[in-house]
Amino acid sequence: MDHEYILELNHITKTFSGVTVLNDVSLRVRRGTVMGLMGENGAGKSTLMKILQGIYMPTQGEVIFDGKQLKVSNINQALLAGISMIHQEMSPIPDMTVAENIFIGREPDTKFGFVDEKELNAKAEALLKDLNLNFSADTKMRKLTIANMQMVEIAKAISFQSKLIIMDEPTSAITDREVENLFRIIRRLKEKGVTIIYISHKMDEIFKITDEITVLRDGCNAGYGYSKDLTQDSLIKMMVGRTLNDLFPKTVVDIGEEVLRVEGLTLGKYFHDISFSVKKGEIVGFSGLVGAGRSEVMETLYGLRHAESGKIIINGKEVKIKNPHDAIAAGIGFLTEDRKASGIFGPLGITDNIVMPSLGRFQKLGLIKGKRLVSESARMKQELNIKATSLAQKIQFLSGGNQQKALIARWLMNNPQILIVDEPTRGIDVNAKAEIHKKLGELVKEGKAVIMISSEMPEIISMSDRIYVMHEGEMTGELQREEISQERIALLASLTKEQLEACKIKSQGETDYVK
Repeated sequence: MDHEYILELNHITKTFSGVTVLNDVSLRVRRGTVMGLMGENGAGKSTLMKILQGIYMPTQGEVIFDGKQLKVSNINQALLAGISMIHQEMSPIPDMTVAENIFIGREPDTKFGFVDEKELNAKAEALLKDLNLNFSADTKMRKLTIANMQMVEIAKAISFQSKLIIMDEPTSAITDREVENLFRIIRRLKEKGVTIIYISHKMDEIFKITDEITVLRDGCNAGYGYSKDLTQDSLIKMMVGRTLNDLFPKTVVDIGEEVLRVEGLTLGKYFHDISFSVKKGEIVGFSGLVGAGRSEVMETLYGLRHAESGKIIINGKEVKIKNPHDAIAAGIGFLTEDRKASGIFGPLGITDNIVMPSLGRFQKLGLIKGKRLVSESARMKQELNIKATSLAQKIQFLSGGNQQKALIARWLMNNPQILIVDEPTRGIDVNAKAEIHKKLGELVKEGKAVIMISSEMPEIISMSDRIYVMHEGEMTGELQREEISQERIALLASLTKEQLEACKIKSQGETDYVK
């Protein structure tokens, strides 16, 4: 039966304990197309997709898939029906191989009933080759970068040969080159008749890969259109209910004295001879491709890794940082790039998450001052506009943007003089991004220093006073604000020091390429 629409969601309503999170939402997706699904965190996108997966049952409404009414009550039933999903929050099994992660529960058997390792690896290798990935099927997951773990999730979804693949922020942890590779795969899947629902907060991607776009806001339909007929401004207005003229509000402040100097920091295969400085009132950006060593340098500053050589100097004095406790005592805060794995304490409430590094401030004679602790947490919740039912709500049930704002609140309460933020707006909506950017601007206005790692060019270019660029563990350049451009960053990020020397990069930023 040839239906124009492979998926029809008709008048979907979903309530939890009397709270309506989806209200009369309808969505139709044409067969063999890419439908962009957009909206702020908390708009209802995830709930709607979980209904498709059988994780939730709708309170009202119906789901028509491939011409038939769909009633599934778990993920396996959805997979059998032809629906798979790539989740933004990855759940790899680190001590299993890539092949075992891709085909878990579907391993080929030998005639004796054992797992056929040879066939398992061969099937996985074929998938990896098709995706142009340069690691082996027998590699343990824990040895992969976050970007490559994400590519394994993509391979896993494709392996089900589904009719509909839901991609939730599939590019949040992969490089620009891998994004282009993913788009090539999506186009090929379309040619085979596979339909994609593509969820992303990245405007450029949405316009580049989608055919149509549906927007949700506050659990309701907020807009729809063909991608070619929409603009960034019209899309943002549908998402947030107003125009958002300044997504990157750069706060111009007087730059103060040097607060941090790093000299010759070296750690094995991760980075070598890294030197840089940060001043009060500065946002210093760190750019580079995934795997360049940026995060590892910052993890060393925070005491999560231990340098083999080099110096860390704060306020003119060398400090020894052996663990995060030392870093916090030295005035360093660290917003990790992976909020799920190493940021939030999911089962704990918002207050517990916010006050974690600051508990000492709320203790007297070994007892915690509960009222003051709650009062300070409430102030932070209001200051950062964290949307939650209460301070006791488990942080794992907040949207990604609100989780990130709670983690920023954690460090604001601790009052660090140097705040390191690693991919601070990854996977969050435009409104939350603007709020976080504004808060970073307020911090430097107060005389704090911010180090920002970001893979989003508009963010790091707009927000940084200076940018250091790394390539394969080496520092390849420093750009002053007036020198910053996407082309210069890309050049410094993609070449070694020797190659840059061969290109004869001049001090004013001009480039003479060697023919």
